[in-house]
Amino acid sequence: MKNIIEIEDDFDLEKIAESGQCFRWQLLETDQAGRKKYRIPYRNRCLIISEAGGKSYEIDCTEEEFREIWWDYFDLSTNYEKVRKRIRKKDDPFLYEAAKSCMGIRILKQDPWETLISFIISQNRNIPAIKRSIEILCSITGDMKKDSEGREYYAFPEADAIMEMSSEELAECKLGYRDEYVRLAAENIKSGVLNLAELSEMKAEDAIEGLMEQKGIGLKVASCVALFGLHQLDAFPVDVWIKKVLANEYPNGYPKEKYAPYNGIYQQYMFAYYRAK
Repeated sequence: MKNIIEIEDDFDLEKIAESGQCFRWQLLETDQAGRKKYRIPYRNRCLIISEAGGKSYEIDCTEEEFREIWWDYFDLSTNYEKVRKRIRKKDDPFLYEAAKSCMGIRILKQDPWETLISFIISQNRNIPAIKRSIEILCSITGDMKKDSEGREYYAFPEADAIMEMSSEELAECKLGYRDEYVRLAAENIKSGVLNLAELSEMKAEDAIEGLMEQKGIGLKVASCVALFGLHQLDAFPVDVWIKKVLANEYPNGYPKEKYAPYNGIYQQYMFAYYRAK
């Protein structure tokens, strides 16, 4: 089943895929016109979406299903063009240019549990290594499924499945010291010590503090989980790239209050812009 959906707001599949917030998107093909097709697994669902020219995208589900599930996933209820245009060129030429260059990035509403484990795994690693470990984890513990075109993929495992993994199986995922933290996170989710639904209802700073109470979750990971998993759009993760941005572009301090409650969106523009440079 192929349908066409029109998206009028800022939306760029490739920029979202390369933004460092999602690790399980798979680029399936690029046609002669340079248009890309992606497979996106999400909560035991799977979407194949491809660029169809202009603001049109081909999807392998009905428009009704897209609006019931994927509309929310892509955060299409938030007007990113409007958020981007809050930046005044004369006041902040750097952020203005970053937003213009990286227009189309959106903060996905990802599964909080998957995001938690993915960013625990991400500590001190590059993106290809993160993706490999997550895919191995899924292949060992997740249910095997097929997309609409018959290709196999694995669902992300539930907490029970991770808790049941042997030390040898965790070692296969090449997590290093992170395997202890992954198992502990699964145990805390299962026991209710860590309640992601409750954290999602808190302010960003409170949710981050709650996440940091867990062993193996520092400020950067907690901020990423808050932004990409709990959809706290004011969370502002600081990694190597953002440290460079703050040092080079905001030596007198970044005006976080001015850009609230969308600092997380602006952080993504900065992150992607500096990586590209």
